[in-house]
Amino acid sequence: MTRSLPVSDPDPVVSPNERRKAAVAATVTVVLWASAFVAIRGIGHAFSPAPLALLRLAVATAALAVLVPLSYRRLPRLPTSWRSLVLVAAYGVLWLAGYTVALNAAEQHLDAGTAALLVNLAPLLIAFGAGMLLGESRPRTLVVGSLVALAGIAVISMDSGGGGDWLGVGLCLLAALLYAAGVLIQKVALRSVDGAAVTLLGCALGTAALLPWTPQLVGELATASPGALAGGIYLGLFPTAIGFSTWAYALRRTDAGKMSATTYAVPAVSVLLSWLLLSEVPTGYGLAGGALCLAGVAIARRRTR
Repeated sequence: MTRSLPVSDPDPVVSPNERRKAAVAATVTVVLWASAFVAIRGIGHAFSPAPLALLRLAVATAALAVLVPLSYRRLPRLPTSWRSLVLVAAYGVLWLAGYTVALNAAEQHLDAGTAALLVNLAPLLIAFGAGMLLGESRPRTLVVGSLVALAGIAVISMDSGGGGDWLGVGLCLLAALLYAAGVLIQKVALRSVDGAAVTLLGCALGTAALLPWTPQLVGELATASPGALAGGIYLGLFPTAIGFSTWAYALRRTDAGKMSATTYAVPAVSVLLSWLLLSEVPTGYGLAGGALCLAGVAIARRRTR
């Protein structure tokens, strides 16, 4: 018998209008997270993995501390028990801190596109982990959509030209595992805590976990170029503060497996952003694989009658 994670409240009943809003929020998340791979690769020469993660989360925490009170007419629902606080802390440390450090380190060995491909094995882990641990159904559309999207990732990888090493591959796989664990834990936390509170507290606790690297960050900030500093601030404000907020909003209103399948589009968007921002023209493999990724997302998000 499969053991499920304990829950305090059932998932909310979601109206069609809320589902549409969740789809928009998921789209925003995909674009911002795809841009993060490019930004990390671009400024990785100026910051070490842990200090860059600390900078990113510190900026996100400061931004959310201002934005969350302004966005709510009342205080968001905070953790009311040790169990919910532990869940939020685990999400912050495993995903926001641990995943970010692992990804930063991986992109010192692999290019941004290859890293995005490898990390996006996580949605498949989440889709089936949610079925085993959270009791979510695994409809045929989710399985078929995941397989189609994985085929798209495989097509893109045929021309990725990563040129990295096995350490980078291992770090990306570690990042994928931390990503998957963080999503599953966050899904449970969102049943008793508002998405804004989960994101803000998660960023704050992730920042706290990285505080031992503060002296190193201070030293690297002193020598970083204005462009590198701007890149670190961008990572904190957009892919983290905004991207994780829109993700939490959508995740609360969508099954974890179906929501995570949406992020199969990230490698495809990364190819497009690399073309626009780094003047890297997409190849036939990139275009074909990106189309498959988007088709897989569309299939996975279809509602089963």
